[in-house]
Amino acid sequence: MIKRNLPFATVAVIALIAAPLLLEPFRLGLLAKYLCYAIVALGIGLAWGKGGMLTLGQGVFFGLGGYAMAMYLKLQEAGPGGLPDFMVWSGVENLPALWLPFANPVFALAMAVLGPVLLAVILGTLVFRQRVRGAYFAILTQALAAAMVILLVGQQGLTGGTNGMTNFFELFGQDLAEDSTQRGLYLVVASVLGVLYLATRQLVDSRYGRLLVAVRDGEDRVRFLGYDPALVKTVTFAISAGMAGLAGALFVPVVGIISPALLGVVPSLELVVAVAVGGRHALAGAVLGAVVMGYAKTAFSEQFADGWLYLQGALFILVMTLAPKGIVGIVGRLRRARTA
Repeated sequence: MIKRNLPFATVAVIALIAAPLLLEPFRLGLLAKYLCYAIVALGIGLAWGKGGMLTLGQGVFFGLGGYAMAMYLKLQEAGPGGLPDFMVWSGVENLPALWLPFANPVFALAMAVLGPVLLAVILGTLVFRQRVRGAYFAILTQALAAAMVILLVGQQGLTGGTNGMTNFFELFGQDLAEDSTQRGLYLVVASVLGVLYLATRQLVDSRYGRLLVAVRDGEDRVRFLGYDPALVKTVTFAISAGMAGLAGALFVPVVGIISPALLGVVPSLELVVAVAVGGRHALAGAVLGAVVMGYAKTAFSEQFADGWLYLQGALFILVMTLAPKGIVGIVGRLRRARTA
């Protein structure tokens, strides 16, 4: 396992050290945003690549984590007895009871992870026990993302509605506009991604990981051997949801906004596309795909404001046509050709 992880880990460490030194604050902030998406992609790689669960609603879990962190930041900005700015504009007179516990940062951070995990456990238990899988599971998760957007938009006084929440100024007493704070956030995001990658890699290489792959390749056979595929899939789904929630919590102070537009059907699909581009059967591919697609989206939109979506789509089609296993597959073929 160590030998397999060494090249990717080496590149990750070099990037962690070099990026704050080489990139201007704006570009460093963009890289931190890509790494937040990479954390979500890592969870998708685990659930889809290793477990065969095509989840098209990871934006829901990402949003739950983001809103949990945003609620804490808004309450800190408002001060004791105050109301967040969007509530004042919406005519809310008293702080909703749901918001009260989020004044505690420990509770907010815990809910950013446990909230998505709990939702995934409930959904997974209901769905996998009924042996729902394949396209049916994908459509169900996609519908969940669409429903979540409708719910958030309709609760203007509670969630900020269509605009969501923005204008965050401080995090744990640190000015978010300061370059030093943004560098610190980048280091935190990169470190969290590194730890989660190594932990997920260890999980995949464990006996549980082999059982997960067996469920993906032959669920009925695993059931006949006495294992519970529904439990295996639910646990994996919950882990991926927890990763997405944590990524959302990190995303908010890095980017400075959370809104329904960031967690609907389209963002969820984009994350799945990114994992496919990187290579869904390799965890490193999921991480790489998220960073590459994030960078491509920024670069194309800056250079080709009117046609960047077409270029991004062309990139996806090109990679999938030439290398169905993604960028990692291309690297693997080049490596085998060099050693042949």
